[in-house]
Order: sequence, then C-alpha cells, then structure tokens
Amino acid sequence: MLKARVFTAALLLAALLAALYWLPRAGWIAVVAAVLALAAREWGGLCGLSARGRAFYAVTIAAAGAAAAWARLQPVQSFPGHSWMYIASAGFWLVLAPLWLWKRPRFEGSAVPLLAGVVALVPCGAALSELREAGPGTLLAIMAVAWISDTAAYFTGTRFGRHKLAPAISPGKTWEGVYGALAAVTVYAIAWVASGGPRPEALREAPFGTLWFVILLLVLAAAGVIGDLLESQLKRQAGVKDSGTLLPGHGGVLDRIDALLPVLPLAALAFLK
Repeated sequence: MLKARVFTAALLLAALLAALYWLPRAGWIAVVAAVLALAAREWGGLCGLSARGRAFYAVTIAAAGAAAAWARLQPVQSFPGHSWMYIASAGFWLVLAPLWLWKRPRFEGSAVPLLAGVVALVPCGAALSELREAGPGTLLAIMAVAWISDTAAYFTGTRFGRHKLAPAISPGKTWEGVYGALAAVTVYAIAWVASGGPRPEALREAPFGTLWFVILLLVLAAAGVIGDLLESQLKRQAGVKDSGTLLPGHGGVLDRIDALLPVLPLAALAFLK
C-alpha cells in the first residue's frame, strides 16, 4: 500500500509541476475545473446523490469555480465579492466545520452537506488560480504546508500514536500525529523565512513578523486537519472507506485534496491583496 501511495503521489506531483509552470492561464483554470469536477462528483456520492445527480453537481461546481477564478483574474474585476468568498470559506472552516465535527449532526436530507460542498470546493478552486497568478512557487510553497503536515502526521502517528484524536470520526488519527505535523510545519515555516520566501505584506515589516508568520502556517496546518476530519466524517456517515478509487493508494481525488480545501482559501486571504 505504501509503495502504491508513494508512486501515485510522485506521478501527481510531476503532473502538477508540469501544469503549474507550463500551462497558460486558461489551461490552468481548465485543469482546476477538472479537479473540482472529480472532487465534487465524489462529494455528491458521499451525500447520497444518484449518478445523474453527481454528474450535475460536478458540472455545477466546476463551472462555478472556473467562473469565479476567471472573473477574479480580469484587470477590471467583474466579481467584486471575491474577498467575501474567501471570508465565507474561512468562517466555514474555522467555525462551522469544527462545530459539525463536534456535534456530528445527522442531516435528514442532502441539502446542507451539498451546500457545504459548494463553500468548500468553489473558493478552493478560485484560490488555486489566484495564488498561481501570484507565482507558481508561492502556490507550491503553500500547498506544501498541507503535504508536510499530512506526511508528518502519518509517520509520527504510526510510530508514536497512542491517544486518539477523534475515534468516532477517524480512528487512525492521533494527537501525537497532530503534534508531529505542527512540529514539522514549524520547521518548514522557519526554513521559509530563512530562505527569503514570499510572505504576506502585512507581516514583512510588522513587529514579531516572523513569529506571526510561523503562527499563520500553523493555523493553515490546523485547518488542514479539520478538512481531513470533515471528509472522514462524510465518509463515515456514507459508510465508505474512501471517497473514490481513482488514485491507487490514496482512494479518491477528495481524499487527496481534503486538507487543501481550507488551506488554500485561508492562504489567499493572507497572501493576496
């Protein structure tokens, strides 16, 4: 399983780098829309939609994400509420999603989880495009926060895990894994600053700017854990182990990007004007 996971991750990273650095703007947005469509189809499946319903939901999410991204990148912005989209995403991930995980409500219909999917997926797609416009290296460095956190949590939890983080949601996750993830992201944040990587303008000259930047990346990492747990909660309620079977060793597309769903919109709020 680990070999399949590593091999798939290597292929995905190669494809991401090629698209990130070589595709024109329209091509990148098309790739983002395709990823959103695949993830939305899986989200719809977790919400109990039929095959036709999943297809409609996927097309709707992909179109909304692509439209929001394209409008935001125009010289004269035709989507003036762009920042509110990221603020709504932040409110969902930092307030509503933790409440959802705490209370674990059973919704009678699929309307609320499907609406949550809109708030989770569309801003992420827009942030993928907008942060890439700020610089492929910047987007890659931000995405690495989620990857480093996830990898450190996996290996630390496997080796030292004793205390369950959320046994009713995801029995495999431990507090030790979270601590390992936060420690790894702290080291990454310090290395980022030392290497002169891009930082939010407000933190460049601010007192204790480096400390606040480390805290920012730790918040992003913590939000990524929430994204992972929320997807696990959806899977548990749907009675499935993975969101899909498209990616060997990883499950579905949603399984691979669940931590990025909160990280990227929050990063867009912090890094973009």
